[in-house]
Amino acid sequence: MAGGQQKVKSQQKNAKKQAGQKKKQGHDQKAVAKAALIYTCTVCRTQMPDPKTFKQHFESKHPKTPLPPELADVQA
Repeated sequence: MAGGQQKVKSQQKNAKKQAGQKKKQGHDQKAVAKAALIYTCTVCRTQMPDPKTFKQHFESKHPKTPLPPELADVQA
């Protein structure tokens, strides 16, 4: 029986360790994702990762607003 209890304790300890690692990873992924958002919409301040997404957003959300000059030559 003592060996069974040791196994359970070991499994619990391992589960706790893995949960801690997942938490750390989550924060790192959020930071990396936030750093990738380098384009900011001039109208609504929404952030986007690349000019193609930015142009699609602009055409979809702000159709009456003239396209910013930096998006004029972007292929969407």
